[in-house]
Amino acid sequence: MTLVVQKYGGTSVADLDRIRNVAARIKRHVTAGEKVAVVVSAMAGTTNQLVGWVHGLDAAGYDTAEYDQVVASGEQVTIGLLAIALQTIGVPARSFLGWQAGIRTDAAYSKARIVEIDPRPVLECLDSGKVAVVAGFQGIGPEGRVTTLGRGGSDTSAVALAAAIKAERCDIFTDVDGVYTTDPRIVARARKLERITYEEMLEMASVGAKVLETRSVALAMRHHVRVQVLSSFEDKPGTLVVDEDEVVESQIVSGIAYSRNEARITVLRVKDRPGVAAAIFGPLAEANINVDMIVQSVSRDGVYANQTFTVSKADLPRALAVLEKAKDEIGYESILADSDVVKISVIGVGMRSHAGIAHKMFATLAAKGINIQAISTSEIKVSVLIAEEYTELALRALHTAYGLDKD
Repeated sequence: MTLVVQKYGGTSVADLDRIRNVAARIKRHVTAGEKVAVVVSAMAGTTNQLVGWVHGLDAAGYDTAEYDQVVASGEQVTIGLLAIALQTIGVPARSFLGWQAGIRTDAAYSKARIVEIDPRPVLECLDSGKVAVVAGFQGIGPEGRVTTLGRGGSDTSAVALAAAIKAERCDIFTDVDGVYTTDPRIVARARKLERITYEEMLEMASVGAKVLETRSVALAMRHHVRVQVLSSFEDKPGTLVVDEDEVVESQIVSGIAYSRNEARITVLRVKDRPGVAAAIFGPLAEANINVDMIVQSVSRDGVYANQTFTVSKADLPRALAVLEKAKDEIGYESILADSDVVKISVIGVGMRSHAGIAHKMFATLAAKGINIQAISTSEIKVSVLIAEEYTELALRALHTAYGLDKD
């Protein structure tokens, strides 16, 4: 019998009717001869409410172990309801909290990482002919306390469980029906991809595509778990995320992603001397502020330079405060900040063997009168920072330029 893991997010189990629909879908897979383990999130909005209650009592100094105890409770409700829904339609089922499913994590409460999974409880349940319904987003730490994996952690739970029980694939059911070449809400001619490589999906997730959580894709790539993205609300083919050798003929560019969660900082007129970059970025690193794109421009006399870089919008106020505190050590004249920017990324494994991808991107944007403020690259990605007002124009122009428009 085929062994599969299915994961359903909060919108898929948002109310009793949707839980019944999920149960009916699972029954079809069981009837077709599959052994099914299911990972579910809390019902839509529940985790936000639980977090709000914690913050209502203590907005800053709360015990993170107790925080996890509270926010992990949402999944407990969902797994019980789904198990009952399955039983009422004749499908034997048993629910498992994270610790009951053998999911062990480190002790980093609220952002724990999975250390190992003991597959025996879930496999014994499946071998007895039952559906195993497992709470996502949670596990048990070394001190025997409940831990949570951070937002999006249910995707990670599902992929990790699939790896542990050696499932044929992990089906992620969500509110979209697959991975598209770009956001179809902006580009009407966007195409759904039949297959995409782990590396491409990882790059897309890291630069703004919200289909899959980054940690889950990295885990799938490491353990070679075939992941399928499907719609919870429509019965239609989705997108398979697989090893590169399963993609028969890769396109040079597979997709174009964007992130509005960017802010640009420019540190003006710092002395161009050894150690100045460390003086700027060291304090930011100590404050756990991630820096992405970095551009340095040097004055004609070679004495002064401007440092431009990006941080997340949420980190902008803290970043400015850190730089102000370190002003004497850095020795800058002033700082400019701009949160009205967007990062556009062109992604594809075919870039490894084809030249001119970046040039086409720059030329296409120039033809539309769009100025590039910063650039960063990886082996299969080129990202640029532009003014946010040009987001839609840039996406449509680049989508056409790389031949991604559907017929």
